Amino acid sequence: MINSILKQYWGYDDFRPLQSEIIRSVLEGHDTLGMMPTGGGKSITFQVPAIALGGLTLVITPLISLMKDQCDHLVERGIKAAAVYMGMTHQEILETFERVISEDYRFLYISPERLETRLFQAKLQYMDVRLLVVDEAHCISQWGYDFRPPYLKISNLRQLLYEIRERNKKPWVPIKEFETLDSVLSYHTPCLALTATATPEVIKDIQDKLHFREPARVLKTSFERPNLTYSVIYSEDKMGNLVRLLGNQDADFSAIVYVRSRKKTAEVAEYLTSQGIPADYYHAGLSAETKQQRQEAWMAGKPAIIIATNAFGMGIDKPNVRKVIHIDLPPSIEEYFQEAGRAGRDGLPAEAILLVSDSDKLRLCRHLLEEYPERDFIRHVYGRLASFYQIAIAAGLYNIFEFDIFRFCSVYHLAVQQVHYALKLLDQAEYIQYIEEPDRHSRLMFVTSRESLYHLNQFDAECQRIIQAVLRLYSGLFADYVYIREEEIMRVTGLDRNTLYEKLLLLSRFHVLHYIPARQKPAIVYLTPRLEDQEIRIPYTIYEQRRARQERRIDAIIHYVENNQECRLVQLLDYFGEKLDHRCGHCDVCLSKDLKGNIHEEKAMIRSLIIAKIQARGPITPQQLYAQINMNPERVGQVLREMVEFEEIIYSDNILTLPSADS
Repeated sequence: MINSILKQYWGYDDFRPLQSEIIRSVLEGHDTLGMMPTGGGKSITFQVPAIALGGLTLVITPLISLMKDQCDHLVERGIKAAAVYMGMTHQEILETFERVISEDYRFLYISPERLETRLFQAKLQYMDVRLLVVDEAHCISQWGYDFRPPYLKISNLRQLLYEIRERNKKPWVPIKEFETLDSVLSYHTPCLALTATATPEVIKDIQDKLHFREPARVLKTSFERPNLTYSVIYSEDKMGNLVRLLGNQDADFSAIVYVRSRKKTAEVAEYLTSQGIPADYYHAGLSAETKQQRQEAWMAGKPAIIIATNAFGMGIDKPNVRKVIHIDLPPSIEEYFQEAGRAGRDGLPAEAILLVSDSDKLRLCRHLLEEYPERDFIRHVYGRLASFYQIAIAAGLYNIFEFDIFRFCSVYHLAVQQVHYALKLLDQAEYIQYIEEPDRHSRLMFVTSRESLYHLNQFDAECQRIIQAVLRLYSGLFADYVYIREEEIMRVTGLDRNTLYEKLLLLSRFHVLHYIPARQKPAIVYLTPRLEDQEIRIPYTIYEQRRARQERRIDAIIHYVENNQECRLVQLLDYFGEKLDHRCGHCDVCLSKDLKGNIHEEKAMIRSLIIAKIQARGPITPQQLYAQINMNPERVGQVLREMVEFEEIIYSDNILTLPSADS
């Protein structure tokens, strides 16, 4: 059955390793954690069983680009799929839910932030959810490197799905073909959690946080990808090495270069372009339109090289990325492994290269100190913030303020980075919400009941006109945030912009509605009334525990780059709990160990590599050859000159070729 579905919709005759095992586990009704390397075909593991089960499969993912891409591909195959994510209007969301319910959709992709909205939970009552999928499942774990608090709400969703089935007396029943002695018959909807990277403690945490039921299953394939070579290159001239690694490539070559700051993305892209290597840059601070344009241009190979922060890459499936280069040391092996895994998804040889200098390790340790400033400093920032906005003690609940961090730091003579991380810790402790990205559309939701609106006599006529205008212009205001246009409300009420703004904030303060104005800058939202500075408490779990985990992750990545005695692949897989019984044979450590102390063997190895590269590619320039061989360029050049001198290679017009068989 599942093979026929695979053939009918995807045209494949066979599954990749582990795909069929995960699919069978799901169809038998087991809660399942599937772990597959990046590019291993995770989407097939839930799309095939979803079609087999019928009904609706709910896919939770934080990646908007992945939602759109997978929905498009499913629709192209004649499978009904839809997505709901931040940025859609209330009307668009409502219409999507109605289509999913009434038109027998197979897939609904949804971002974790939307799970707690009243609109979603109301519409969920009418959805026949047969499978719950949690993509990027490591995001649920506070032990992981990419913890996202909204994921913790998924356990509430599982309970809600159980209650809906129990109320409707509709137990989940496996397809007859997949009934086994331990098949699970209950009102629980099976959950499939998927991730590409997870340490043993994260694996346990995922199962706990998602309330996996026994007999649950953890299925994982080896993280080894034989086509991908990991290398560490120590260099005090990183830009020079970058030009060497990226110059003179084939037409279908593609690469990602990761850096740790937004400013550096532009600087590196500009430098490469000045060296005749076209490149563009990408980071979270760009507008949504610009990010979309640059992503699509890079996918089309125009240009072939993108310089990016870690905001780039998740959910993007480009098969021909030949090199992923980090010129800054990532803060964890998890992050490095995830990003490096975007190379070579087509199965052809690819490289993940880490350019390292001594200053990188110092930078990571310094960054940890910045990321966890002293508690007294956090309290100081909280107090200065209240002074900045003139908020009195016990006031400010749900007040929203545009926030210019540079102006704030200038006024109070504070360091920008330290303030940024102090605000993030205040956010995690739920005193404030620190919204870093601009929002170009205002949003509004009523937080009181419709009946209560008829008894708000304490408000003046202008507030009453605003309430009536909003109710007339927009729908769904009691279920979820709705995007509004102040100009429309001004036209109906006859109020000017400043008066409208003040009255909406007044109604927010009195908990009639919650108004989030459009912003061109980041924002601060007070989630509690303002407290005295000394009352601020940053919990142990948020501060000490997370800092200790981050220290361990930094120690692990530093050990990885410093350990030049053990194969890079063996080190990486060991970190994720997988023991490899062989070396990769291709990384910088393996090559150096094989050749250590024997100049003749090293030359023989370089000679073999040169011949193999020319045989594989045909005529090639010396610059292209250097970029293909990850060894000391001086040694490669020396061997190359000897081979030309002894006519083992023909060099003419800057092109290297092998002699013909009859020459």
